[in-house]
Amino acid sequence: MTSHAPFAASTDAPRRRILVTSALPYANGQIHLGHMVEHVQTDIWVRALRMHGYEVYYVCADDAHGTPIMLSAEKEGITPAALIERVAREHQRDFASFHISYDNYYSTESEENRELSESIYLALRDAGFIDAREIEQAYDPVKEMFLPDRFIKGECPKCGAKDQYGDSCEVCGSTYQPTDLINPYSVVSGATPVRRTSTHYFFRLSDPRCEAFLRRWVSGLAQPEATNKMREWLGEAGEAKLADWDISRDAPYFGFEIPGAPGKYFYVWLDAPVGYYASFKNLAARKGLDFESWICKGSDAEQYHFIGKDILYFHTLFWPAMLEFSGHRTPTNVFAHGFLTVDGAKMSKSRGTFITASSYVETGLNPEWLRYYLAAKLNSTMEDIDLNLEDFQARVNSDIVGKYVNIASRAAGFLTKRFDGRVQDSAMRHPLLDTLRAALPQIAAHYEAREYSRAIRQTMELADAVNTYVDTAKPWDQAKDPANAVALHETVSVSIEAFRLLSIALKPVLPVLAENVETFLGVAPLVWADAARPLSSERPINAYKHLMTRVDAKQIEALVAANRQSLLPANGAPAEQSGQPAEAGKAQQANGKGAKGAKAEATVASANADGVISIDDFAKIDLRVALIVDCKAVEGSDKLLQLTLDVGEGKTRNVFSGIKSAYRPEDLVGKLTVMVANLAPRKMKFGVSEGMVLAASAADEKAEPGLYILEPHSGARPGMRVR
Repeated sequence: MTSHAPFAASTDAPRRRILVTSALPYANGQIHLGHMVEHVQTDIWVRALRMHGYEVYYVCADDAHGTPIMLSAEKEGITPAALIERVAREHQRDFASFHISYDNYYSTESEENRELSESIYLALRDAGFIDAREIEQAYDPVKEMFLPDRFIKGECPKCGAKDQYGDSCEVCGSTYQPTDLINPYSVVSGATPVRRTSTHYFFRLSDPRCEAFLRRWVSGLAQPEATNKMREWLGEAGEAKLADWDISRDAPYFGFEIPGAPGKYFYVWLDAPVGYYASFKNLAARKGLDFESWICKGSDAEQYHFIGKDILYFHTLFWPAMLEFSGHRTPTNVFAHGFLTVDGAKMSKSRGTFITASSYVETGLNPEWLRYYLAAKLNSTMEDIDLNLEDFQARVNSDIVGKYVNIASRAAGFLTKRFDGRVQDSAMRHPLLDTLRAALPQIAAHYEAREYSRAIRQTMELADAVNTYVDTAKPWDQAKDPANAVALHETVSVSIEAFRLLSIALKPVLPVLAENVETFLGVAPLVWADAARPLSSERPINAYKHLMTRVDAKQIEALVAANRQSLLPANGAPAEQSGQPAEAGKAQQANGKGAKGAKAEATVASANADGVISIDDFAKIDLRVALIVDCKAVEGSDKLLQLTLDVGEGKTRNVFSGIKSAYRPEDLVGKLTVMVANLAPRKMKFGVSEGMVLAASAADEKAEPGLYILEPHSGARPGMRVR
């Protein structure tokens, strides 16, 4: 693997050809802000490189195969094809709203991907890297299907952590086989898996040729922590620590059938990374590019993958080995980033703790605000970053509006009204502008090194210097005396040129704002080389129009409200989407008896002293999706609302709930909620309560009042069981 300086060494050097990808979002869920960390990071990098004039292509696709897709489509009563087509539209809408500049966004369910996956597999087989073996595999006796790794949970065999997936532990980072799990259970049905024998196909990652190649390859990773992690997985020379990789799955499965193996399908992690090439091949065909010259061994093109650190194993062991031994070039480098936390709480799709991209846009927040905030925190390491909503508001308002945009708003009016919008040419040689121009190559280098926080910090330091210059010159005072016309002209000309240079520095992060600046200044799209081409009196600027508004606290409040269930404290998190229980914490089953009574009645008799229950205990609780058909206040009670619920039984149920302080009756009608359907009816003063609806509150109700009924995701129907 090679590294490159941020600028071409000379004009005679060949133009760099660069293929860039972001990890493929899975076509079975919404895009959330955790996804945006990666795609914004990649997009900023790509835009910065394009500003040098390099030939850069940025491709991505939906990862559209696997058991979850099949099961989700089955639940909705549609085909997998219909499901992935709908989700693809939603994903592309969300990425477009955050200005992610893909050259092509495709799907792994494509003919290009089928052909490439088959050709890579056959090349590996012919080179002696594929074995067929009989294996024991987890089988769900209720659902009558073999279970993929991520559809089995249990206790980690290495550290003992509970509720870990069948392929890796989120707590200690270990990888293992699903059959290694302790006390496993099926995520699909909750049943204990049984073991059955099946023929599977393996990529021989343990082959000495693979080990020798990978030891060389990982030494060139850009991130030392990634290299160290890979070496840990590889082990010491001669340890034979790498296990062969199971690349097949049994029917029923949504994916590509393996050539010559009826009823066997490529495991999604084989064809998913091939989807990078499939997307680029589709683009190459449309643009007339020589696809093979980009992917063949010895290619002079560069290839970079941006990924989350949780999938480093696949991208730095399996993927390069697949490419190397099937006759393809290997990636130039792989860049991994950390996780996004929100106000200190980890975002997790599987645990339901995330803010959706669509909710961010729908609540009126400008996507460029988040792009800037993430850039101000991102660096080249794999450390996690936190979205602190209070800090988000303060930083955006201070930096973008208060420091950067403020420069143009203070100077543009004087320039257009007093000097016909034309800068003073002699002012373009001001020492302050020389300082900015000299800094731009270093800022560009920070972007390419993925040290965005350094680029932003340096840019804002320059903005501070410009504002100090304006404050010292005081153009508003200069404008009071016609004798100061020349000095005023210099001040505002320097200010506007400085604003242009700062706009070059911020363009990779704020592309829409930069485009509006280009219109305002009447200049062509800004590139790094424009630092040496100052504004001229020959071309006047246009009238200034407001470029950016401030973040309003009400917008933050609306975002939190739109994702309220996802933003509960960790000890009040909702149940996992997989169907197994998360920590219940203070989630209350509000049945009209108040918090104490609700908590007491919710206690499971067999819970031990630590409040831990078994999967069998949880299975006794029948949680159902319920539609609130009617709701009214209970006369004579200051706490109760009377709910009429449709639980899919052909009749309604009457439930009294102590949530009157939090909701108006008319606001609840038509909403979906979750109820305990097998709770014994309870005779109350106002009638019989035939169940219990679930609600949540903060751990300290006095310090943080508020009560929130649980609402299922859209698509749920009355009577569905919450597993």
